[in-house]
Amino acid sequence: MAIPVVYNFRSVKERWTSAIVAVLGIAGTVGVFVAVLSLAKGFKATLVSSGSYGNVIVRRAGATSEMDSNVPLDQVNILQDAPGVSRAGGQPLVSPEVVLIAPFPLVTTGTDANVQVRGISPKALAVRDQIRIAEGRMIQPGLYELIIGRNVSHTYSGLSLGKSVKFGGATWQVVGTFDAGGSAFDSELWCDAKLLKQAYHRPEDFNNSVTVRLTSADALQSFKDAISANPQMSVDMAREVEYYEKQSTQLSTMIKWLGSIVAGIMAIGAIFGALNTMYSAVSERSREIATLRALGFSAGSVVFSFMIEALLISLVGGLLGAVAVLPLNGLTTGAMNWQTFSHLAFAFQITPALLGGGIIFALFMGVLGGFFPALRAARRPVAPALRAM
Repeated sequence: MAIPVVYNFRSVKERWTSAIVAVLGIAGTVGVFVAVLSLAKGFKATLVSSGSYGNVIVRRAGATSEMDSNVPLDQVNILQDAPGVSRAGGQPLVSPEVVLIAPFPLVTTGTDANVQVRGISPKALAVRDQIRIAEGRMIQPGLYELIIGRNVSHTYSGLSLGKSVKFGGATWQVVGTFDAGGSAFDSELWCDAKLLKQAYHRPEDFNNSVTVRLTSADALQSFKDAISANPQMSVDMAREVEYYEKQSTQLSTMIKWLGSIVAGIMAIGAIFGALNTMYSAVSERSREIATLRALGFSAGSVVFSFMIEALLISLVGGLLGAVAVLPLNGLTTGAMNWQTFSHLAFAFQITPALLGGGIIFALFMGVLGGFFPALRAARRPVAPALRAM
């Protein structure tokens, strides 16, 4: 015979002061747990969304990122003639690009952060058709002009539409802003690749990477086969989305590990809070427990009843923590991408799956915090407690 669940609700209500301590401890732990995971998820989602499944990014063989790569002009010409390359107006949609970093002061702290500057070809927007000019206009080839991602103006001082900025020994005019759909490109500055190479004294045939638009996503294999069979080519090729997913791994993994450690330490405190609450309940209710046993409720029913109370407390804590962390969803923050050593703006991304994981984590803490007190309650001798009534 099971003890009615309404008994557990009344019990928690009677001991609400001690229950609140356990609830707040669990809520804080769940909040930190979900916030950290949403931070890692937001960083990864920002980078992965930069890539298109129909685009290929080509780098020097062995290069870990665009920053340490070089694809010379003769190899760019070979890529343009490869099978599977999409064309518009008879011209191959191939964009050789230069990627550098330049320091600019952050709006929030005033300290310098590395901003990724991308020297683009006139075909850059045709290759990345998900990007559109939001304000102003596109840069004109041969002019020291910039277009900036939508996150740039409110992240860095002095970088906004109509402003002039100096870097690389040249003065550049901001003539437009572009919207890259929340991807990593929204944190970049784009300019003419030839002028960027001149400003930083790069060779004329130097390119960090080449982005190729394929005729279809299925054309990748034929493109790869043709390039790999050419003895003049020594390059690595990957779908854009796969490249950026790999770029996100290092920092997102570190965030998850550090967050898990912090949440684990907090969880230990929350579990001890739940243990204290439940042990106090056992001590105060020895007569109730004895009466329940005398009425015919089994030791297993007592254990189950106390576990229900512990899970009720942890569920309330989990829900409170989940609700408390919801305002972070979509909040923009920033961190350095260790692969490129540039600052990247991204948003917390709180999903139903993360909230569900946080509540499961809370229930897990409730199980650990309630099991041993429940076991103690079931083992209390009945007769002495009844004689003391």
